[in-house]
Amino acid sequence: MNAMHELPRDVRGVMIPVTNGRMLLPNATVAEVITYAEPEPIPLSPPWLLGRLSWRGWRLPLFSFSMLSGIADEEGTAIARVAILKALQGHPRLPFLGLLTQGFPRLTTISADLLIPSGDGSPLPQGVREQVMVRDDQAYIPDLAAIEELVQQALARTA
Repeated sequence: MNAMHELPRDVRGVMIPVTNGRMLLPNATVAEVITYAEPEPIPLSPPWLLGRLSWRGWRLPLFSFSMLSGIADEEGTAIARVAILKALQGHPRLPFLGLLTQGFPRLTTISADLLIPSGDGSPLPQGVREQVMVRDDQAYIPDLAAIEELVQQALARTA
């Protein structure tokens, strides 16, 4: 196989602390990490959709991955930050999402030999693509497409 067709050996990732766990995302998915500010409530939204926040002229939905996936029943905001994620589905009115984090994300380099599936075979929580071990850290790889669709559906019900 020539070098042009080889997959990259290492990927820059971000370990994002969330309530009761960590998320692992490609670094390119995160546009920015900002200070948490109380979001504007969205009437009739599910509990995991925390509200809307303003960012660079956009009013972004802020969601809790931990509450959406069921790994936490509630969120704290004492050390919270917001990771602005680039939406993948191409919705013109939803190019970014806000993800509530607990502290600062940590850059990490991921290679195939460092990423070990750790699920026990039981069904994965909502919004989770896979559970993995990265070095000594357990992490959730989110299903961002499914999460974006859930946010879209929740926003449509509140409109």
